[in-house]
Amino acid sequence: MNIVLVEPEIPPNTGNVARLCAATGSMLHLVGPLGFRLDDRELKRAGMDYWQYVIWKSWKSWEELNSKIPTTAQVFLVENKTERLYTGVQYRAGDYLVFGRESAGLPVSLLERYRDSVVAIPQFNPQTRSLNLSNCVAIVLYEALRQVRDF
Repeated sequence: MNIVLVEPEIPPNTGNVARLCAATGSMLHLVGPLGFRLDDRELKRAGMDYWQYVIWKSWKSWEELNSKIPTTAQVFLVENKTERLYTGVQYRAGDYLVFGRESAGLPVSLLERYRDSVVAIPQFNPQTRSLNLSNCVAIVLYEALRQVRDF
């Protein structure tokens, strides 16, 4: 699977996602601008000694990454602004799971362009705005892997 973080802001979240990617064999795509430097101490600390096992690439913009996504791959944007749940789609190997900034989510222009590919993780307390980014990635990634790898 491919995990895409669009403009991530918090180094420990990205480090945790990197560690998750290492453990699952998923590729990590970091789409800029990033809210931190790639040599950030907290980023490295959260990723522990797993960075050597992470397959990752940094992209300047969504357009740069998008031009390299194979036409056979599905792209799913994870955002809380839809009724379609992440469990209600069929994932395939090589799909792209896209997550936005911790403070603002995904850009509206991206959500509009991929409106039929937006999925959500349900939240049961209306007083909460969102879940932690790295938790969201883990939830959706493991559902996708469950379907693809049939474990």
